[in-house]
Amino acid sequence: MEGMREAAESTAAAEEFDVVLIGGGIMSATLGALLAKLQPEWSTVMFERLGEVAAESSNAWNNAGTGHSGLCELNYMPDPGDSAKAEQIGQAFQLSRQFWAALVSDGDIANPAAFLNSTPHMDVVFGARDVAYLRTRFETLRSLPLFSAMRYSQDPEVIAEWAPLLMAGRDRAEPVAATRYEGGTDVDFGALTWALVESMTAAGARVRTRHEVTALHRDSNGLWTVRGRDRNTKRRFTVRARFVFVGAGGYALKLLQKAHIPEVEGYAVFPFGAQFLRTDNPGIVEQHNAKVYSQAAIGAPPMSVPHLDKRVVDGRESLLFGPYATFSTRLLKHGRLIDLFTTLRLRNIGVLLAVGVQNLALVGYLIGQLLSTRHRKFAQLQRFYPAADRADWYPVQAGQRAQLVKPDPGKIGLLTFGTELVTGADGTIAGLLGASPGASTAPAIMIDLLHRCFSDQRLSWEPAIRKMMPAIDTDQHSVDAYLARTADILGLTP
Repeated sequence: MEGMREAAESTAAAEEFDVVLIGGGIMSATLGALLAKLQPEWSTVMFERLGEVAAESSNAWNNAGTGHSGLCELNYMPDPGDSAKAEQIGQAFQLSRQFWAALVSDGDIANPAAFLNSTPHMDVVFGARDVAYLRTRFETLRSLPLFSAMRYSQDPEVIAEWAPLLMAGRDRAEPVAATRYEGGTDVDFGALTWALVESMTAAGARVRTRHEVTALHRDSNGLWTVRGRDRNTKRRFTVRARFVFVGAGGYALKLLQKAHIPEVEGYAVFPFGAQFLRTDNPGIVEQHNAKVYSQAAIGAPPMSVPHLDKRVVDGRESLLFGPYATFSTRLLKHGRLIDLFTTLRLRNIGVLLAVGVQNLALVGYLIGQLLSTRHRKFAQLQRFYPAADRADWYPVQAGQRAQLVKPDPGKIGLLTFGTELVTGADGTIAGLLGASPGASTAPAIMIDLLHRCFSDQRLSWEPAIRKMMPAIDTDQHSVDAYLARTADILGLTP
């Protein structure tokens, strides 16, 4: 009885907020910055379990920094004649550019060059079959306004001009093809997250780092009680909120399960890690001004598409190659080994096991990656960059991704790639599950959240949303105008 009385008194005395954001990454920061523009009088607090924001998947070195826009990601078009997903992601990324440009124009973000740099997006493929695939993909995309500036070549000399490292020392008799889009971007999502957090705190939002949320409970009055632990003082904390967003990356499912919302019953997650090879050698870096993607190995998950990327972090240029899959039962890079097991429930164990049985090629790929030697990994880089010298490259561990596994009537379980926004039936709680291309399309995801969770405010917000993020039309002139305007504001190549 005494413990129950103390809990009741704690809840009664708890601070109350309009919005609680759980997790200090790009998703929570985007929602916080957006709400600061639409409803600045609302009270908002962000809880981050680590000592600073953007320390997990949003950190620049925990992802490849690609502004995913459908330009070079071949996994978005396994059928080279079907452009629907590439178009969808391309349009969503344009909303991101418009949102960032609106914040820059309003003075909420001071220096877009701190997180955004023009970097051409390319594809390169080898062998007659993949050359035929890429040619068909290019023909499909070239008639669409968002992709009309894309170029294609099978000429080794042209490809060498676009990306010298790809062709140096290569057998010119091997069939090769490439596409290039000059207006691609490299994004430091860590720096962007910091900029968005600064914009929301300037409007009055609070940020509490080293505060780990451990429990969510819906009260009879409709408010959410959010409980957790201050990792500095070890003291417990309790707040109440009208709306909760769970943007906690790999921990999102665990927290949504604790909230007991039926929308995630049977859901599970499967963790993937990634390692890259990195070089900072200026003599090499200056020869490669692009993000170059190719085809994934048979059985590899879509996010394992090999790519050689230029990165710009804190004004310094580097190259990354990978990813090489790794495995851990942690759901966050700075998580715990028991993480995966804390998400297991009676209703999702069968779902998770079914996915393993149905994806034996993926299981075999992961085992092969885990057993891969340094020599074998470097040979994969040399497939892209034949003249690579092992002395110039060193391994870096990227972030953890918790891929979503969903119940499926036909297959029992379905492993999904991408992101899924989950909202409670009453619209008072939402969370984001899954991985790429989430960061690149965060504003579009948050607009969807606003439409699904804030029906009372939606109409009054619509003019401000449209002003910040006017829709991308299918008309070539309109698309060109939008691209030129955002490029001018953000300092990008149109």
